[in-house]
Amino acid sequence: MAKPVPTTEELHPSRLVLSAAVSAAEFSRKFVPSISNTPDLPAIDWGTIGQQAPQQLNTPAQLPQADAVVITWAEAEWAAMEHVFCSSTTGMPYTKRTTGSWPGWIKYDQDVPSALGYWAYFRSVQVGGGKLLLLKSNVHYATAQGEQYLETLVDRLIQKVNPKLILSIGTAGGARTTDPIGTVNVVNAAALYENNRPQTSWPKDTSSWVPQWNLIDKKFEKLLFPIPTTAADLKSIAQQFNTFYDSNYSLSRLNPDNLNAGASLPAINNLAKKGTPLLSTRSFVVANTSGNLSNFAVVEMDDAIIARTAAGKTLYGSIRNVSDPIQNADLPLNFQGYWGEAIYTAYGMYTSYNGALTAWAVLRDLFGNGPSPARVTSL
Repeated sequence: MAKPVPTTEELHPSRLVLSAAVSAAEFSRKFVPSISNTPDLPAIDWGTIGQQAPQQLNTPAQLPQADAVVITWAEAEWAAMEHVFCSSTTGMPYTKRTTGSWPGWIKYDQDVPSALGYWAYFRSVQVGGGKLLLLKSNVHYATAQGEQYLETLVDRLIQKVNPKLILSIGTAGGARTTDPIGTVNVVNAAALYENNRPQTSWPKDTSSWVPQWNLIDKKFEKLLFPIPTTAADLKSIAQQFNTFYDSNYSLSRLNPDNLNAGASLPAINNLAKKGTPLLSTRSFVVANTSGNLSNFAVVEMDDAIIARTAAGKTLYGSIRNVSDPIQNADLPLNFQGYWGEAIYTAYGMYTSYNGALTAWAVLRDLFGNGPSPARVTSL
C-alpha cells in the first residue's frame, strides 16, 4: 500500500503549535531530534503472565461488527498498536515509528468527503472472548470540518460496528506534576476546552464505564517497557533544540523536575474511578508548572468529541500515555510547545507501547475467556 499523506496533526500536534502565529514556511520546518538509545519494542512473552497473544481474525472489506472499537491517531501510536495487538511475537525497531501502512489493514473510504481522502484504516482481532475492531483514524478534530467529520465517523462506528465500548488510545501532553514521560492515565470522562470561559463551565461528558483492574494489579508490570530516556540523549536533544530554534535554554529549564526522564516502571493510573477528565483542544494549549490544567488527566486533541457523540449510545473510555510532560511555565509560550513537540517526536512510540498494552489488559478483563458478553442495550 502507498504511504498516506501525513496529516497536519502528524506533522505538528495542534495542542503544541501556535498555528495562527506561525508562517507556512516556519510551520513546515519540523524539528526531529536524533537520539542514540533506540531499543526495539520488545517481543511480548504473554506466557509470563499466563496469557496468550491477541488472535488475528479475517478482516472483511467493510466495517464488521465488534464488541469494542480501539481507535488511535498518529503513526507512532499506530506502530505501537500494531505491535501489541498484531505482531507481538517479534521486536519492533524504532525506525517503524513513522510507518504509514501495515499488512492486513483495510482502508475505510466509503462515502468519504474528497477533502478527507479516507476515514481510517481498520483491522479485526480477538482478545479473550471479545472481538475488537482496531482503527487508525485519519479524522482529527483540529482540522477544517474536523469536528463534523469526527462526529460522522463515530456515529458510523456505533451504527455499523455496534460496539459495547469505544476506547481511544495514544499520546497526550501531561497535565499533572506527578506524571513523568511514559505515565498512562485511564479515564472515562472528557472535557472540551473553550477559550475565555472558566474551566468549571467547559462541556464534559462522563461514561459509566469503569475498567476492571485485575490483570494490571497482578503481574502486568512484567510486560511494561521503561521509556528509554538517558541523561546523554536529553542533553543532546536540548543542544539540537537550541541549534534548530536559535535559542539558549539549559536542559534544567526545558526539563522541569526531570519529568522528561522516564521512570524505571511506568505508572498506570486508573483515574476513571474518580471521574477525572482529560482535556481535548483544537488549538494551542499546553499544561505547565503553574498548574493551569492540573484538574485534568492529560491534554489531547480528539476524545471529547468521541465522548460527546457516544453519550447515550455506547460506552466510552480513553487510555492516554504521557508523551510530553508538563512544561516549565517560565519558558515563553511558543517554546513550551516546541520542547513538548521535540520530546513527543523522540519518544512517542515508546510511550504508546505501554498505553496499547494497558488497553489490551482492560479489554482482556472486560471480555474474559468465554463468549462475548451481552451487548449494552441501555446506558
